[in-house]
This record gives sequence, C-alpha cells and structure tokens, in this order.
Amino acid sequence: MDGRTARGLKSRKIVLGEAVNMASIEGLEGLSIGGLASRAALSKSGVAVLFGSKEQLQIATVEAAREVFIAAVVAPALKTAPGLARLRVLLDAWLSYSRDRVFTGGCFFSAASTELDSKSGPVREAVAKAVLEWHSLLASQIQTAADAGELPGADVNQLVFETTAFLEAANARSLLTASAEPYAAAKRALARIYGQW
Repeated sequence: MDGRTARGLKSRKIVLGEAVNMASIEGLEGLSIGGLASRAALSKSGVAVLFGSKEQLQIATVEAAREVFIAAVVAPALKTAPGLARLRVLLDAWLSYSRDRVFTGGCFFSAASTELDSKSGPVREAVAKAVLEWHSLLASQIQTAADAGELPGADVNQLVFETTAFLEAANARSLLTASAEPYAAAKRALARIYGQW
C-alpha cells in the first residue's frame, strides 16, 4: 500500500466516524459532503473523491455502523457458549450499546429504519439488510436455545419480534426522556421470556 492509499483510507475512516454519529442524530439524509468535510477538517473535494456521491457516502455510513454494531454487540456474545447464555449476553450487549451511546443518537439502525422505512432505493436496502441480519442472528440464537431444551416450544419468529420491540422501545424512550430506566424495564420484560439473568 502506497502512502497516498494509506492516507485515503485514514481519511475515509475519520469521515465515516463522524458520519455514523451525525446520521444517528440527524439521519442519513442529513449527511452532506460539505458538512462532513468541515467536521473532519478535510476539504470538500477530498471527501467527494473518497465517496463519489451522497448516496455512496450514505451506504458507506451504513456499512461502517454495521461494523461498529458487530464489534459492540455481536462479538462479545460469540465468546459465550451457544444457547440461552449466549442469547442473554447478546441482549445485554445490545442494551449496553444503546444505553452507553456507542452512537451519539442511540441505536443507529433504529433511527435509520424509522427514517427510511417507507422510502425505496439502495440506502434503504442497505439498512434493511443490516436489520434483517440482526433479526436472523437473534432467530438463530433463539432456535439454538430451543433445540437445547432451554426454550421449549419457542415460536422463534414471534420471539424475535417481541425481543426487538422491547429493545427498540427502550432506545426510543431513553432518548426521549434522557433516562436509563427504559433499559431496566426492557430487561425485566425480556427476563419474563428468557428467565432472570
């Protein structure tokens, strides 16, 4: 890798670090090459070269947010043995990710889903893909626990729906009230399904 490529990758990483936090508050539509250039102390033309278009910037921002989410929520859970124990670690990690504001505006994907759910196009598709990956991961962990006899008779799809509803409600309520109590309420609700932990 030559010096120019390395500098470009470093600049891209800096811009995307600003973009994920900005988008978590102002939405993906609120991103602009000029605004990010200013925040990252780069030239507007330099940022434009890195991404090409606003749409490509938005898609790159979704992918960067996905990588942060995996590191904050998924990776810690994978250190735990499959089954109910891993599922509980996964849910705790999600609650911490939102409560501790890994993204300034709370859960990036909750905000992006609300912003783009009734729209169409590649940016919405990128968000939908990431959200469906999360739901699929939850489903696989619930199914594993059910197969091990830890959640007998589990309706996996229904549990994914209920689980994500509690998580997203905690995120939204906490942002609105500036309180951590919604996370405790969500954990109590989840404990009714998955047992106390």
